[in-house]
Amino acid sequence: MTSARYAIRPMTRSDLDVAIAWAAAEGWNPGLDDADSFYAADPTGFWMGWLGDQPIASLSTVKYGDRFGFVGFYIVVPQYRGQGYGWAIWQAGLASLGDRLIGLDGVVAQQDNYQRSGFQLAYRNQRYSGPSNTLESALPAAIRPVEPTDFPALLTYDRQLFPEDRRPFLEKWLTQPRAIALGYFTPQGLQGYGQIRPSHTGYRIGPLFADHPEIAEQLFAALQSRIPIGQSIFWDIPTVNTAAIAIATAQGFTPMFDTARMYRGTAPAVSLDCLYGVTSLELG
Repeated sequence: MTSARYAIRPMTRSDLDVAIAWAAAEGWNPGLDDADSFYAADPTGFWMGWLGDQPIASLSTVKYGDRFGFVGFYIVVPQYRGQGYGWAIWQAGLASLGDRLIGLDGVVAQQDNYQRSGFQLAYRNQRYSGPSNTLESALPAAIRPVEPTDFPALLTYDRQLFPEDRRPFLEKWLTQPRAIALGYFTPQGLQGYGQIRPSHTGYRIGPLFADHPEIAEQLFAALQSRIPIGQSIFWDIPTVNTAAIAIATAQGFTPMFDTARMYRGTAPAVSLDCLYGVTSLELG
C-alpha cells in the first residue's frame, strides 16, 4: 500500500540528477552530460515520487509536440518496490500524456506489465559492446563534425526516423560538451549522422542514422576513432536492422541485453532500415 505521505511532483533540474544516478546504479549507463539534453526536451515531463522528504521513485513522460510522448526513467528505489509507489507514479505520468501515441524502451522482463497498460511490442533493441580499436586519423572526405548551420538539414533528416520534431532536445544532445557528433555530407545533402559521448562506463553511441550500410559503417568507424583506443563502446541497435548487427558483429562487439520498443497506439512509420543506433533508451 502506498503511504498517505507519498506525493508525486514534477522534477526540478537537480531532481533529474538524482534519477540519473539511480539509472546508473541500475546499470543503464547514462551519458555523463545527458541531463541538460533530457530536461531541454520537455521540462514538464519528469516526475519524482516523494515519501515525506525522501525521493523514492521517478518517471519521465516527455512530450514531443501534441501527438507523441515517450516514457522512461521508471525507477523505484529497491527497498520501496512492491508497495504501489511505482504504479502510482506510472498512472500519474501516463495521464499527463493525454491521448498521444506513447513509446517506451522497457526491459523485456516488464513487457507483460506494459501490455496491461495498453502497450504492444513493435521490435526489440539489443545493446552491443566492444572496445574501440581504431586509431585517430583524418576523416573521410564526406564526414565532418556537425555544425549549428547544419541543423535545418539535420532536423529534416531526423524526421524520417523519429515521429515528431525534437529540435530542443537535439540541439542540446549533439552539442554536449564532451560529445562528438559527425555527419555524412555529399553534394546531394546529408545522408547520415551519429554521436558518441562519454557515459558512466566507457562511451555510448546514439543516434546512428544512415541511408546505407556503407555510410553507417564509415560513421561508426569515424566516431570510434575519435575516442581513446581500448575504451568500451556501448551501442543500442534495433534487431530488425540486420545490417547494423552485422557491422557490430564484424567489429567484434557482443550483445549484452535486450529492451522492448513498445507503443500505446499505432506504431509510427519510421525508416527502420536507416536506424542503426537508438538515440536514447530514456527519450527515444
